[in-house]
Amino acid sequence: MKHSNDTLVDIRNLKVYFDIKGGLLKRTVGVVKAVDGVDLEIKHGEILGLVGESGCGKTTVGRALLRLIEPTDGAIYFDGQNLAALSQSEMKPFRRKMQIVFQDPYSSLDPRSKIGDIVGEGLRVHGIKDAQERHQRVLEALQMVGLTEEHMRRFPHEFSGGQRQRIGIARALVLRPSFIVCDEPVSALDVSIQSQVLNLLKDLQKELDLTLLFIAHDMSVVEHLCDRVAVMYLGKIVEVASREELFRNAQHPYTQALMSAIPIANPKVRRERIILQGDPPSPLNPPPGCRFHTRCREAIDLCSQEIPPLLDLGSADNLHLCACHLRQPQPSGVERPTTTAEPAV
Repeated sequence: MKHSNDTLVDIRNLKVYFDIKGGLLKRTVGVVKAVDGVDLEIKHGEILGLVGESGCGKTTVGRALLRLIEPTDGAIYFDGQNLAALSQSEMKPFRRKMQIVFQDPYSSLDPRSKIGDIVGEGLRVHGIKDAQERHQRVLEALQMVGLTEEHMRRFPHEFSGGQRQRIGIARALVLRPSFIVCDEPVSALDVSIQSQVLNLLKDLQKELDLTLLFIAHDMSVVEHLCDRVAVMYLGKIVEVASREELFRNAQHPYTQALMSAIPIANPKVRRERIILQGDPPSPLNPPPGCRFHTRCREAIDLCSQEIPPLLDLGSADNLHLCACHLRQPQPSGVERPTTTAEPAV
């Protein structure tokens, strides 16, 4: 398989299914298709946002990428190596290069361990036995996130939520990885603290030349932080574009609905609010064809019959992928009509 030189992570047809057991014999009575055929590329040095409603499978993608959840099918290429084909022992060298910042800063830290031990655990696991070297590496990681040596001797319950998330970021940085999955790292924090953590992540990404997969459901956070954005709905990617292109000219009806929910600071500007009807279908029994057609106000008969491919819409300057039967690539030299997201009143 060919990979472009600037691609660090290349996910191909990733599927993650969970069996549902029932009855006295605990037989499989159903399958939850949490992730169902995801293709995604993450380039060196970029922040890729992965957004969608709760339950769409975005966290499962992030964890399967790191092999914290075993993929059912598909390939996960990291720097050209297919991680999905490796054993757990073969995965160990790659775990130094790939880390995760969890969503909940309260439950992701061992309450019985001191911060120095929590942050330094990965160093011990990967064979750094010299206590002085471990101490120095832990101190460097804590200082990068705005903490001090004195904090190494404290326990997690002595810190605020924002400080705990900084500790989680330090734990991810201590092994000097090249790629970090950020699983909704600010959703459990106060709004005033969110901006501090987001700015910290952005500064660290530039300073250390990191590549980030930033999982979120808050579109305004994604607009502030990310270089490109992938939109996910019920286990599938429905749209991928640069941040500027997506927020200026969202094409998929689901993305347009997400955009319409973003608050506008100017009270004189109004946006048409797109209210989706009904609840998302169950991944236990997803609808045929386009997963979104049951809630789409533009759906046609074809939408319920065939799964739309993820195609490039032919933007002149940026790759813009969209999986929608009603949005087709334009011939060369023909521009797409832009959407009017913010009609003024």
